[in-house]
Order: sequence, then C-alpha cells, then structure tokens
Amino acid sequence: MSERPDDGWVRTAREGAVLTVTLDRADQLNAQTPATWAALREVGESLGDDVRVVVVTGAGRSFSAGLDRSLFSSAPGMAGGLGELGALPPEPAAERIRGYQAAFRWLRSPGIVSIAAVQGHAIGAGAQLALACDLRVVAEDAQLRLPEATLGLVPDLTGTSTLVGLVGYSRAVEICLTGRAVGAAEAVAMGLANVAVPVDQMAATVRDLTAALLAVDTGASRETLALLRSAVRNDAETQDAAERAAQLRRLRVLAVSR
Repeated sequence: MSERPDDGWVRTAREGAVLTVTLDRADQLNAQTPATWAALREVGESLGDDVRVVVVTGAGRSFSAGLDRSLFSSAPGMAGGLGELGALPPEPAAERIRGYQAAFRWLRSPGIVSIAAVQGHAIGAGAQLALACDLRVVAEDAQLRLPEATLGLVPDLTGTSTLVGLVGYSRAVEICLTGRAVGAAEAVAMGLANVAVPVDQMAATVRDLTAALLAVDTGASRETLALLRSAVRNDAETQDAAERAAQLRRLRVLAVSR
C-alpha cells in the first residue's frame, strides 16, 4: 500500500481476487501528475494472474478533477509540465506520452475486469481514467467532462477510442469539442456509464457488481472479455473465427473437467 505524495497519491488494497486502486489526494480533488501515472503504470505492471477485478476510485468527493494545475504552466523549465513536454523533440515527447498512456491502457489487460467508481468530478484525465475501465458505476452527482479541445489540447490518455465505441462518433464529437459536462443520468442514457446510484449506495453497488463478475467461471470470463474487446476492431469474418476458436478452447476445458 502506498500513500506517499512522491508515489503519486495512489493507494492500493487487495481483497481476494479484487484489487482496489484509489487516487488519494482528496484535498486537490485527486488531481493527477506524471507521478500519478507512473504509480498507476507500476500497479498495472505488478498485477498477478490471480487478480480478476480492479476497482478504480477517488478519495473524497471527486473521482479526479484532471491534471494538476501546475502542469498547465507554459514555462519550458517546469518539470513535468506541458511547456516542458512541448519543448522536447518529437520522438522523446511522443515516448513520454506513450508512458503516460500506459498508466491507463493496462486497465483493459487480458484477464481482468476493471470498474471505475465515479463520484463528483471526472474531468479531462479523470474522465479518461474512467473511460479506460471496462465498466463505470457513477454516483448521481457525477459530472464527466473532456475539455481538452477548449484548452487548445486533445484527449491523449487513451480515451478517444473508448468514447467513440461507447457513445458513437457524432456524440463523441459534441462532447469533446464543446467540453460540456455530462451528468450521471445522461451518461447512463448514452451508454457512457452502466448505472447511476445515490452516493451512499456506491460502495454497495460496486461490491454487488464485483461479486457477480467473480461468480463467472474464470476461463469463460477471460475468453468472453477478449472476444468483446476484439469485436470493436475486427471485421465480421475475423470476429466469427475468434469466437469459434475461443469456444473450442472452452469445450476442451469442459470435456477434460468432466
């Protein structure tokens, strides 16, 4: 478990096959820094095969208000800031962003189901962290925003592909280019979130969902997840072949177990 600021304010707790990852910087609405992303990436790299569900949440009243304000400095000498990043040559700058993206991409690793438990603000990097997860449970006070374009930037923490897959191209354009807030009820209606519940029911809802996910056979769960994740990029013929191969693997396992 890590609670030190130099570890990015990322805290983890393990209970059986469930790993809970908490952004633990409530006094700053869980604003993120490169240290946060380094810590998240480290969590992903250290996952064991026995972890089946990862729950991502934020301490206090907000999931994450996005980037720490200090990162918006245009001064090239500000360590970790956007000015410093923009002053780097293209290849080192792109490699640094790739490292930041790795902090988010692992949440769709083979073998795990990830759940974002979102309360209050999920802005920019906070919204993209929620989008990086397979499922989103939102509190009724949740507000999700992707305001990067309104700041002269773009969402670059793996959120665009997931957003388009969830809500469709035209809705994603509207959300990103206006930077407007999407409330909990609207998020559920458009497919951005799975369910919205009162704040005081969040923990119980996530607990029940986790239990339901763990009740499914591990092998079948992992094969199904792999199929659903590949469906967004495969053509129909390729996806049909993937289904056949996965089913044959499952049938062989079931035959041996009887």
